[in-house]
Amino acid sequence: MQHLEQFSDGYSFWESPVQTGMTVNVMVPPHKIADFEELGSQMQINLKLKIEDVQKLINNENPARSKRNGFGWDSYHTLDEMYDWIDGLVEKHGDILSVEQVGDSYEGREVRAVKLSHKAGNPGIFLESNIHAREWITSATATWILNELLTSTAQEVQELAQNYDWYILPVVNPDGLNYTKETNRMWRKTRYPHSVLCYGADMNRNFPYHWMDGGASSNPCTETYAGPEPASEIETKNLMEYFSKIKDQIHFYLSFHSYSQLILLPFGYQNSEKVDNFYDWMEMAEAAAIALYKRHGTQYEFGNTADVLYIASGSTRDWALGTYNVPIAASYEFRDTGNYGFLLPADQIIPNSEEVLDSLVAFLGKARELGYFKV
Repeated sequence: MQHLEQFSDGYSFWESPVQTGMTVNVMVPPHKIADFEELGSQMQINLKLKIEDVQKLINNENPARSKRNGFGWDSYHTLDEMYDWIDGLVEKHGDILSVEQVGDSYEGREVRAVKLSHKAGNPGIFLESNIHAREWITSATATWILNELLTSTAQEVQELAQNYDWYILPVVNPDGLNYTKETNRMWRKTRYPHSVLCYGADMNRNFPYHWMDGGASSNPCTETYAGPEPASEIETKNLMEYFSKIKDQIHFYLSFHSYSQLILLPFGYQNSEKVDNFYDWMEMAEAAAIALYKRHGTQYEFGNTADVLYIASGSTRDWALGTYNVPIAASYEFRDTGNYGFLLPADQIIPNSEEVLDSLVAFLGKARELGYFKV
């Protein structure tokens, strides 16, 4: 499978085959179906058709909407639409909301961080999303949560807004996101040309903590290419530099991904040991998963990344913990479990966001109970 990924001839791997015993979703072009089925038979691999027509899902994913309706969460937005909306928020809530340009991408697009702060001295929550370009649901959920923190009248949500400083980076990989909008919906990586034919690196394998220590590729043409060296991507450097300036304020590093319905805890590199406070974090993740289920009945698993998902090194979450020893670090893998994959219909944006916010309320509540926050 790894050979097939590196010399794909039209196959597109939605998960990189990094270890034995794992499930891998592969997008197969129509003219290769018979070849792929024969390969599965020869290798005694169990094959199951999950999505019959990916293009049909792409066509139905994002309904057309009138710009007169303004910004909302009944459809997915472009980078410019999100930034225009954020600019409007800052004008309206300038006393508690600010925007900082973290840096520019390779193609010259801004990477922005939004800070929400009601009072000095609050513990900080760092939230990054859309590091993988095709995971549109992540920036949609991040912007919805920001809106709730500003406008919700629910007591538990206002407690999150009032008692924590939020540092939200809604789109960490703007070039990749733009490419998914205009050219290839399934694009994952950045857009720097690392070879004549192959562009981009997987930012979530590019961070300089246990870089290339399992679950990452040295082949520029693969989805999990870790880059030619640690922090090779300008977008990676941007995030690292920004985080280093605010690291002392950050108590919770949170990254949003899709899909698989998981809450993932460090570490993900091969043969990694569990951190000292792992079982505290498991209590937090369990409370979060229970709260998330109560809203819409969506079931999440939780645990160590390498155990419940697969081996993956060079991630933002592992880097934040391993380099700066943040008190808590976790990643979410949102809906679903494969019926839509990365192409979650827009009518699931709000349900997904609701249950994730419920889970964060419970996660932070359990963290306070265990003494991780004094608020």
